[in-house]
Amino acid sequence: MPTDPTLAAARHGTVRTVGLDVGSSAVKLVVMEDGPAGPKLLGHVTERLRRRDPTAVAESVFHDALAGLGLRPDELAYVATTGEAEAVAFRTGHFYGMTTHARGALFLDPEARAAVDIGALHTRAILMDERGKVLGYRMTSQCASGSGQFLENICRYLGVTLEEIGPLSVQAKTPEKCSSICAVLAETDVINMVSRGIATADILKGIHQSMAGRYLRLLASAGPAGVVLVTGGLSADIGLVAAMREGTGEIKQKLDIRTHPHSVLAGAIGAALWGAFRARRMAAKAVGGAA
Repeated sequence: MPTDPTLAAARHGTVRTVGLDVGSSAVKLVVMEDGPAGPKLLGHVTERLRRRDPTAVAESVFHDALAGLGLRPDELAYVATTGEAEAVAFRTGHFYGMTTHARGALFLDPEARAAVDIGALHTRAILMDERGKVLGYRMTSQCASGSGQFLENICRYLGVTLEEIGPLSVQAKTPEKCSSICAVLAETDVINMVSRGIATADILKGIHQSMAGRYLRLLASAGPAGVVLVTGGLSADIGLVAAMREGTGEIKQKLDIRTHPHSVLAGAIGAALWGAFRARRMAAKAVGGAA
C-alpha cells in the first residue's frame, strides 16, 4: 500500500504508478509518472513466460524495473494489475482488462474510439469515449483460429519466427485462402498448402486475411468505431495490421486501423493510469479523514 509520503505527493498532483499486465504468454510492466504536465512513461518491460510461473515472473520483472529506474516500492503511489494478475501479492488494486486497454489505447492515440486487443487466446473489440469509458465490446468465441497462440503454432510448423511473419506476409504475391472457422481446419489447410508447394509468404498472408476478417466483423458487431488502435501481443505484426487495413472495404463501416510502437503495453499503461486516478482518490479521502 502507498505510504504517507506517496499520498502527500498525490495530493500535490504528482504520482508514480506501476501497471502490470499478466497475459497468457507474457508479462508487460510499465512505470508511469502523472503530474501537472500530464502522464508520461518512465520505463517498461515485456517478458515472455515460456512456461514459467506467471506470478514469479511478475515479481521478478517488478523489482528489476524499479531497480533499473532507481526507485523503491514505497515511492509508488499505486501498483495496478490487470489481465491474469489477481494473484500478485504486492498489488494495490486490480482492474478489468477491457477498462485498461481502452484507457491505454486512448493514451497512445487520443483519436482512438475503439481498440482491438489481440491476445494469445482471445481477441476483444472495445468501444470507448474520449475519456476512455467503455461503451461496448465483443469477444471472439472459444475457437482459437483468430488467436496469437494459433499463429505461433502455424509459425512452428512453417519454420519461421513470430518476428518474421509480418515482413514475409507483406511480400505475398498470391495469398492462399485459409479457413477462418476452426483452428483445426486452418492447420489442416496449412499442411495441404505446404504439400502443394505454396510459398510461405502466400500462406501467411492468407492466414492474416482470415484473422483480419474475424477482427473486422467483431468490430462491426460492436458498433460504430472510427479510429481503431490495435493492441495486445499481435499489435506489432505488420502483416496482420496491413491485412486489417486492406479488409476494411469489405464491411459497411469506415475504419481507420492504427497501431503504435507501445501498443503491446496498452493494458499495462491503462492500469497505471487508472492506478493514478485511484491513488488521488485515496489521497483525497485521507485528507478528508484527517480534517
